[in-house]
Amino acid sequence: MSDRPRQVIVDTDTAGDDSQALLLAAATDRVTIEGVTIGAGNVAFDRQVENAKYTLDLAGVDDVTVFEGARGPLLVPFEHADHIHGEGGLGGERFPETDIPSGDAYGPDFIVERARENPGELTLVCLAPLTNVALALRREPDLGELLDSVWVMGGNANCPGNVTPAAEYNFWVDPHAARKVVRELDVTLFDWGVSVRDATFDGDTLDEFAGIGTEFGELFGEIANAGRAFNRETHGEDVATQPDPATMAAVVAPSLVEEAGTYHVAVDDREGLTRGYSAVDENGLTEEEPRTRVIESFDGERFEAMFRAMLRGDAPESALE
Repeated sequence: MSDRPRQVIVDTDTAGDDSQALLLAAATDRVTIEGVTIGAGNVAFDRQVENAKYTLDLAGVDDVTVFEGARGPLLVPFEHADHIHGEGGLGGERFPETDIPSGDAYGPDFIVERARENPGELTLVCLAPLTNVALALRREPDLGELLDSVWVMGGNANCPGNVTPAAEYNFWVDPHAARKVVRELDVTLFDWGVSVRDATFDGDTLDEFAGIGTEFGELFGEIANAGRAFNRETHGEDVATQPDPATMAAVVAPSLVEEAGTYHVAVDDREGLTRGYSAVDENGLTEEEPRTRVIESFDGERFEAMFRAMLRGDAPESALE
């Protein structure tokens, strides 16, 4: 990698694993957080805003502004996921009130402004439903040419979904936005399937991490309890998936990506059982241009080591040396 830090804007709906992705980004010297934008998703919007500010403050980051974006999807009603993340989003134990002001700009406008000011320099790391990014595209149709890269946690590449049998939560919440973004931008997709395969911590790892005697470890333990309870009740497994921090880890250390393929991806924006379904044309059966890079294998062991280092207060990349 270049010695120059990657400039990132993080678009998030800050609940548990989103907060860990922010901590990881704050802990590394390999990225510089240019701003955080909030979109509707996991929990009540104002909770998401406070969770992001609280997380950055906990990490000792006082020069990153949180910008409030879309409070709902483009066209459809949606449901929060607080049954997974706990009331408030941070495991049900913390309800921060930071009194830190939000930025003056609307989230999508901030994305466009920074992209225009820094052509070819910015990476979007998208951890939420893609409403803010779709709105930014409406404002600036050439957004893709202005950005360096776009990383998206979302979709389910030819595997079952996590909110319906057909769909992953972020794409299901705003299917019209997801359809627009994957159609108009060159996206690197970290989907639900690779999250389950390669970015899931088992019970022993969760216990170890919760026992790390730092503020980060204590926060992780509270967050993990909610996810563990949901997975035990729903799937009979003592595990917790980590899709958002894994996506951020791949941005920080691209060598964690072991295999990837570039395919045509389309998102079903129709209401019904297949709302949010991400059709990944792995076999080239359509005549559409393949432009979405889908991560197919991810180094979970090195990711776990990076996560452990972050919780201990070390630079996550130190675990890779």
